[in-house]
Amino acid sequence: MWMVLVLFAVVIGVVFLHWKYGRTYEVSKQYGGPPALPILGNGLWFLNKSPVEFIKIVDDLVAVYGDHFRFWQGPQFTIYVANPTLLESILTNRHLTDKSSEYGFLTDWLGDGLLLSKRHKWHSRRKAITPAFHFRILDQFVEVFDRNAAVLVDILEQYADSNKSLDVFPFVLLYTLDVICESAMGTSVEALRNADSEYVLAVKEAATISITRMFDFIRRTPFFYFTPSYMRLRKLLKILHGYTDNVIISRRKQLMEHANNGSISTENENIELGLKKREAFLDLLLQTKIDGKPLTNLEIREEVDTFMFEGHDTTTSAVSFTLYNLAKYPAVQQKVYDEVISVIGEDPAKQIELSHLQDLNYLEMSIKETLRLYPSVPMIGRRCVEEVTIEGKTIPAGANIIIGIFTMGRDPNYFDNPLEFIPERFGGEMSLEKFNPYKYIPFSAGPRNCIGQKFAINEMKSVISKLLRHYEFVLPKDGTEPLLASELILKPHRGVPLQIRRRNINRI
Repeated sequence: MWMVLVLFAVVIGVVFLHWKYGRTYEVSKQYGGPPALPILGNGLWFLNKSPVEFIKIVDDLVAVYGDHFRFWQGPQFTIYVANPTLLESILTNRHLTDKSSEYGFLTDWLGDGLLLSKRHKWHSRRKAITPAFHFRILDQFVEVFDRNAAVLVDILEQYADSNKSLDVFPFVLLYTLDVICESAMGTSVEALRNADSEYVLAVKEAATISITRMFDFIRRTPFFYFTPSYMRLRKLLKILHGYTDNVIISRRKQLMEHANNGSISTENENIELGLKKREAFLDLLLQTKIDGKPLTNLEIREEVDTFMFEGHDTTTSAVSFTLYNLAKYPAVQQKVYDEVISVIGEDPAKQIELSHLQDLNYLEMSIKETLRLYPSVPMIGRRCVEEVTIEGKTIPAGANIIIGIFTMGRDPNYFDNPLEFIPERFGGEMSLEKFNPYKYIPFSAGPRNCIGQKFAINEMKSVISKLLRHYEFVLPKDGTEPLLASELILKPHRGVPLQIRRRNINRI
């Protein structure tokens, strides 16, 4: 009898799989790609693999199958694309604005915020939040960038001229956490001064657990919810959500009290006297309405947590790898330093202003070239909600699309001498603007590009220019290319060890 039941279950399973994936299987024949096992697909590739191994896996596949191919994550049909022509059609298609299923593993933390929300909700949220990133709003955060960068300079002082290597990555990470907390919530966690605080440690660990799950074949399954990792994540999110909730409730109460007792008039008087009142991202969200209704505390928390999540690790990666490149190419570092001095002046303590940042063109070119070689987000994903045809090939409904930003930036088909650090690619006769812009998309592209890219570039330029006015960065004698780990964020597996030397100007 049990044999009959097993056979019946198998038949039902086969019928279900054919019904659910039959069309997808037929479409998949249009694409080249590696052989796959039944049901498991190519999922075993990623079983017990470290983030360092992910890059090699992708590189090997690209070498064999070219800049677009298909593979299977279990029964999930996935297309990998690192071709600018295809990407332009994909990233501008209205049926391909949803994020791929991997992003769903961040839902416990970020809820339905701008990063994860879909179609109509995403469109309405994006439209409502965009004014918060207007350049007039961003101007007020320059003081936050500069003040926290001064703290970073002070902390690094003890390591200067020691002839010892220092991993700059964790220090930059604490800096970006301080900046993003103050910018997002108007509060300071003083991460640089208190690296072991409960909130700071919770951010780091929650990010590690959430991102690891995206790439682990076993943890991607519902079994994850019964593991110690999930129990730990719940405790960490209780800390993170609790902190954000308390700040939201407190700030909403303050705004209501101000409105009731007439404090608004005082703020207006301050504006007339030339005294700037800085508004955190949270304050702007508290004033935001969608379809005439204010955002709930939960909706605000989703957006604040999203801004926090997206805004610290990504910037840390970009700043750390830029410092590495400047150390590796001393002539470029000198050129950047000369520009900084010509724009801001020789006083290393002088406060940076937005006008200074706008004039640091060669520094910006160096940051952009770093993001070509070391994109903070090496891969992004989209999910096809309705079957579409792109450049003559069908993408079935439910398919995931993985976009290889890292691979494309190092492809000799799209960049001359792709492994060379040449900031001039982004200026003058070599400007990338003369070519397909979709070959260089460190902040994504199309309607779902990064809303905070101007904020991020200004923050990078501010902290790097501050550091360079005080220190010269040098590669250790045994310095080697950083070992890259491809998580959701591109990270140096063994850090970014550099030596720092005080500038002569500081000894005057």
